[in-house]
Amino acid sequence: MGNPLFQQAKEAAAKAKEEKTERAIAVAKNALSSAFANANDAERRQLHDLQDELDTL
Repeated sequence: MGNPLFQQAKEAAAKAKEEKTERAIAVAKNALSSAFANANDAERRQLHDLQDELDTL
C-alpha cells in the first residue's frame, strides 16, 4: 500500500513549490520530518531531495 506520510509529504512539497509561501513551506517541512521516521531507504532519499528543494525556496 505504501507509506501515507510519504505521500502527504510529497503533496505538501509540491504545493509549497507552487505557492512559495512561508506557511506552505513550513507545512511541507513538517510533513517531510514526519514521513522520514517511517520511510524506507528509497523514500528517505526522495525526502532528502525534496528537503533540498524546499531549502532553496
